[in-house]
Amino acid sequence: MTRRMLVAGVGNIFLGDDGFGAEVIKRLAVEQLPDWVRVADYGTSGMHLAYDLAEGYETTILIDAASRGEEPGTVTVIEVDPAEHQAPADEPLQGTQLFDAHGMQPDVVFGVLDMLGAKAGRILVVGCEPASIEYRMSLSEPVAAAVDEAARVVMDMVTAAAQDPGAGSDGAAAQPVTLSDER
Repeated sequence: MTRRMLVAGVGNIFLGDDGFGAEVIKRLAVEQLPDWVRVADYGTSGMHLAYDLAEGYETTILIDAASRGEEPGTVTVIEVDPAEHQAPADEPLQGTQLFDAHGMQPDVVFGVLDMLGAKAGRILVVGCEPASIEYRMSLSEPVAAAVDEAARVVMDMVTAAAQDPGAGSDGAAAQPVTLSDER
């Protein structure tokens, strides 16, 4: 089977630190990656992400702001079980924010994927603790400083996958990666 990996930036660039994913994708766009790795910025387009996931990726790395109670700028890797984020089968997607241009709801993305008869594969989130998600088009200082670290984490994941396609599939708990003061 051909290895395929999607690295997807998500978030709203108009909400300060929620634009973290887009900034990391910009950084990764200049890296030399294997041809089996696709890097894309999805912003708030969950529908676009669902359709692309339906193409079949072994691993998807989502890059996003993720509030986990850490210090702003803390980068964390989280493995997501898509089944935990799907709407129950007896609840149609009607009434959800399926076409909401201001957000990306995981239950809707995975629900659309299910409706398409596709599976998500392994989902990892490289998240960064935001300092502020207020209306503005720039990252806070600690989150801007975390962009390089998040890009390095993603590059390390790609390298590990290239060396061992089963690397890191043990479902380990989220591991915070704290930046040093030498930023």
